[in-house]
Amino acid sequence: MALLKVKFNQKKRVKLAQGLWLMNWFSVFAGILVFSMGLFLKIELRKRSEVMDNSESHFVPNSLILMGILSCAFNGFAGKICYDSLDPAKFAKWKPLLKPYLALCCVFNMLLFFVALICFLMRGSLDSTLAQGLKNGMKFYRDTDTPGRCFMKKTIDMLQIEFKCCGNNGYKDWFEIQWISNRYLDFSSKEVKDRIKSNVDGRYLVDGVPFSCCNPSSPRPCIQYQVTNNSAHYSYDYQTEELNLWRRGCREALLNYYSGMMSSMGAVILLVWLFEMSVMVGLRLLHTSLESIANPEDPECESEGWVLENSLKDTFKSALESLKKLGKFNQVEAGAEGAEGEEGGKTPAITTVS
Repeated sequence: MALLKVKFNQKKRVKLAQGLWLMNWFSVFAGILVFSMGLFLKIELRKRSEVMDNSESHFVPNSLILMGILSCAFNGFAGKICYDSLDPAKFAKWKPLLKPYLALCCVFNMLLFFVALICFLMRGSLDSTLAQGLKNGMKFYRDTDTPGRCFMKKTIDMLQIEFKCCGNNGYKDWFEIQWISNRYLDFSSKEVKDRIKSNVDGRYLVDGVPFSCCNPSSPRPCIQYQVTNNSAHYSYDYQTEELNLWRRGCREALLNYYSGMMSSMGAVILLVWLFEMSVMVGLRLLHTSLESIANPEDPECESEGWVLENSLKDTFKSALESLKKLGKFNQVEAGAEGAEGEEGGKTPAITTVS
């Protein structure tokens, strides 16, 4: 029994073709939307590519851009088919192409659904990318005189100000790296010498943070140096008092920003996917209803349209049988080739006459 079997007369076929033509052009605009989202996400990721460890995060925007272009092409072509289906003479040239086109539509919709899932599942990969990228960026914060890294200080400072964050996982991350350039250290000072000698790697570590970690909403002037030294500041206890530094790490801030953006895009793509699926089902009904017309010379006669010629169970069984036959055919060919090789390798017996 056919799946979603529907009876059509000429009026219904015309309405279906007109409706699908309109839906396909809406799908073209949806493709432009998907393309625009991918382009926007790519630009946003490139803005902070310095604090990202690899280019894997660009898989999502690149996929969105590709699917947007394919959506415009597929739906523009389908719109032309639906428009020509109103004229039997024009539709005749599209008949041989409809089955391959519908197969390509199935592949396209599977890819679109896969891209939507990736948008929701990208958080883990993005987390590790940001963690390592921010760690490296903080190490290069002091290299303001090194070519290729001189921009990193500005990048990190603007990032912490914009996203109201500090460090990778928190403000204490700055205590573990030397973020002050040697250019601004007085090596004749006893304090500087002692700090460098006390560190195994010879780095100048302080319990301080860059100015961009300061929270301007705090009523107290920013305490960015000697953060853990209670005696250095009046009426201060860093363990109990609310610090006037951003407590959230930049990894968490950026992760929430990008994952929230990708989740929203994933939800939009799922809606586009549902719309594309409805268009594909409608096109299949139009295709089968036009092919099943008993008398092509009488366009007003009734016909039947369906999505699958058999039920889902029967279709699945026939697909499995086709795959099995294909596997057996390949085995037979391989066996025949092996037998030919063995025959070719045999040396003919030579008899001698005495």
